[in-house]
Amino acid sequence: MIELLIDKLHDTRFLVTVFTAIAAMATVITIAMPYLANDNLARRMKAVAIERSKIRAREREKLARGERVVLRSEPKAYMQKIVEQLNLRKHLGQDEARATLMQAGYRGQGPYVAFLFFRLIAPIVMFAFAILYVFVIVEFGWPVMVKIAAALAAAWLGMKLPHLFLKNLTKRRQLSIRRAFPDALDLLLICVESGMSIEVAFRRVSQEIGSQSIPLAEEFTLTTAELSYLQDRRQAYDNLATRTNLDGVKAVCTALVQAERYGTPLGTALRVLAQENRDMRMADAEKKAAGLPPKLTVPMILFFLPVLFVVILGPAFIRVMELR
Repeated sequence: MIELLIDKLHDTRFLVTVFTAIAAMATVITIAMPYLANDNLARRMKAVAIERSKIRAREREKLARGERVVLRSEPKAYMQKIVEQLNLRKHLGQDEARATLMQAGYRGQGPYVAFLFFRLIAPIVMFAFAILYVFVIVEFGWPVMVKIAAALAAAWLGMKLPHLFLKNLTKRRQLSIRRAFPDALDLLLICVESGMSIEVAFRRVSQEIGSQSIPLAEEFTLTTAELSYLQDRRQAYDNLATRTNLDGVKAVCTALVQAERYGTPLGTALRVLAQENRDMRMADAEKKAAGLPPKLTVPMILFFLPVLFVVILGPAFIRVMELR
């Protein structure tokens, strides 16, 4: 079997056939990939439209029955009950948690109640699972105090899990906004210089930027709504800066506030800020590229060098084995 494999590896016609087949398969996959790619934005917009129709029909039925219509979604009943009975708003509530929830895309009272509920439940579940694992499922032979300490460490990890989840989700959302924000500023600049008002410009940009960043489109849409109904337009810009918590967005919001208050030209400020955000995006890309060599050192040692040694020393080892 080994001799047959060695003969095949030395057969030029066989190698040419294999490489041709691989190249043909790669070509077919490359051509087919754009047609197999999923349109996440279209699917999400379709789901939103279907859900909007369901909500509209449900609320009309409530109006027909004479029931009270509630526009804001309420938290789960059991979560609300536990939070109120144990007074978790006082003991576990934090203003930073509300800001983090907004930055992660969760708004309203329901997500805050769910966050408090899971902050209470997660340590209990982790502690019970750790006790069951170290005392019943697996016998490690550890002393009792060590097992209890491991269970307490699991409970501490359970306390941090909701914060870690929100922090990870916030970073992913901010990364999506940061990458698409320079292009959104260019579109906003074009809309403003063409004579559109800032509300219409935000609405137009939110429709166009959704293919690049759905979170940024959501934030612009919400800002458009706040500009329409808030008495102080400055509050809408401040809310946008708070929800995103990005330096580039904060600078743009400051420029918009100054343009509203002092009548400064908005087009020049947006052009400068767009260039700055684009430079920041390029600097981040260059920073990641500069950090690749140290990160690739360990994978190269573990995976590339052994294969390289096999390729270099393999023929010599085969010759030695044949001579023996």
